[in-house]
Amino acid sequence: MQRAGAEEAAGAQAAAGGPGRSGAEVAAAPAGRLLRRELRLLESIFHRGHERFRIGSACPDEISCEFVPGAGARAGASAARGPPPGPVRIHCNITESYPAVPPIWSVESDDPNLAAILERLVEVRKGNTLLLQHLKRIISDLCKLYNLPQHPDVEMLDQPLPAEQSTQEEVSSEEEDEEMPEDTEDLDHYEMKEEEPADGKKTEDEGIGKENLAILEKIKKNQRQDYLNGAVSGSVQATDRLMKELRDIYRSPSFKGGYYAVELVNDSLYDWNVKLLKVDEDSALHNDLQILKEKEGTDFILLNFSFKDNFPFDPPFVRVVSPVLSGGYVLGGGAICMELLTKQGWSSAYSIESVIMQISATLVKGKARVQFGANKNQYSLTRAQQSYKSLVQIHEKNGWYTPPKEDG
Repeated sequence: MQRAGAEEAAGAQAAAGGPGRSGAEVAAAPAGRLLRRELRLLESIFHRGHERFRIGSACPDEISCEFVPGAGARAGASAARGPPPGPVRIHCNITESYPAVPPIWSVESDDPNLAAILERLVEVRKGNTLLLQHLKRIISDLCKLYNLPQHPDVEMLDQPLPAEQSTQEEVSSEEEDEEMPEDTEDLDHYEMKEEEPADGKKTEDEGIGKENLAILEKIKKNQRQDYLNGAVSGSVQATDRLMKELRDIYRSPSFKGGYYAVELVNDSLYDWNVKLLKVDEDSALHNDLQILKEKEGTDFILLNFSFKDNFPFDPPFVRVVSPVLSGGYVLGGGAICMELLTKQGWSSAYSIESVIMQISATLVKGKARVQFGANKNQYSLTRAQQSYKSLVQIHEKNGWYTPPKEDG
């Protein structure tokens, strides 16, 4: 997974997505073939008609599966007389650094028992077939949770992997990847702008449209009223900084040019919805958004920024709300895999507009695609926080991947 937003943000070349085919990636090619063999074994055992566990879809960077408790299942004694539990839908994101970096799991449920099962995966000893060992642990723990006997097929995950089966098409594809280096042109990334010095500062509201000035005035009025009512929320430092960020955005050429839009959720300065209205016109994501407009009437990516009282010293929590995406470093629940958005990679000097534009560039560079027909309920705050927590734990142990400078 890419290290995005720390050293790159401070320098002139801030990496915003996956790198080109570097020497490290070429060296990792055997790991990629090993992963494909793991996936073939999984699909052969837990096919879509399996009675207990089913692999719905599997590719080298993402897996969707479900555990089927069945009619005889009961989650503890308290549920003995209730209706049988429904399928447990589980998602897995796999980075290019696998198996050095473990898979990242999320579950379509707010049940803390299910979240605990995924958190315990850090206990699984690392190995070349870490994906299989993770799934073995997940299925075993789910059987225990629902008071079900261990399914015999689980032991098949310990068998030797099937032999490599490289078709001519796969060989051609790999050769093409090696011979056709990714575009070395600078990524459409954006240097993380730091706070400008106060010297020569323009008047506070200069360059801001009337409609947006009215929003700022409404925020001030609400803050005064909250103070009088003794219901002040947030902190002075965070409120002052967020007001400044909002003013800077309202006078920004990118904002005025329609690259993105910002709306405050319930007039809260600490909760923003950000619409990415323009992405690289040469990208597959741009084409997907045009199709989305024809189908659903929307052609933007909706992000949510949530700020805490200690902003700007801690980063905002950012997640994708809609549409459901694959690739682009978007994880289960809509969390985004960028070091920039973690305490480790964040700097209080970063402007929110730069973060917005960096995310937009990362989605394109990471080859994000709209998943038409996907279950929209799989994106939620709880699930995004769950994925983010796992992400942080993994990278605290393994560090972040920084592409060589020659890869941009």
